[in-house]
Amino acid sequence: MEFIETTIKDLFIIKPKVFEDSRGHFFESFTTKSFSEKNIDADFVQDNQSLSQKGVLRGLHFQAPPYGQGKLVRVIKGAVLDVALDIRKKSATYGQHFTIELNEENKTMLWIPEGFAHGFSTLADNTIFAYKCTNYYFKDSEGCISWNDNSLGINWNIENPTISEKDMQGLSFAEFISPF
Repeated sequence: MEFIETTIKDLFIIKPKVFEDSRGHFFESFTTKSFSEKNIDADFVQDNQSLSQKGVLRGLHFQAPPYGQGKLVRVIKGAVLDVALDIRKKSATYGQHFTIELNEENKTMLWIPEGFAHGFSTLADNTIFAYKCTNYYFKDSEGCISWNDNSLGINWNIENPTISEKDMQGLSFAEFISPF
């Protein structure tokens, strides 16, 4: 696995070593050893998966401490524009975001540590998105920042997305008080 630093500290692009032949392909999507070598403490306790049609937008979600979650995200089928927003108050990149296309062809993953809000927009029908989490889901700890807050300047590469009622109620970044 190759870990590539991003413009935001602690946020890593991960490119697995893919073995392909006439039968298909194989790759390791996670090893404790790889993460330990990068000093990333990722004790995964829950795996999640979603199926979305093209034009769906999910996010920007987070869980507040003590239920904060680190996430290792990837696309099994289809494609997404993935967005991680730094909401760590003491971070030099607080309020900045990072975007990357994750898809079934590039097999690229993104490590998102605690202290980030996360979301994605689907770029293809029947997109299967998977993520490993370092903490269990806890409803009373969940939060949502408005996906279309102009002050964040996120280009989702999508017009008129399909979003949930919960995501329509996201806080503006100006009214958001970070628990991190």
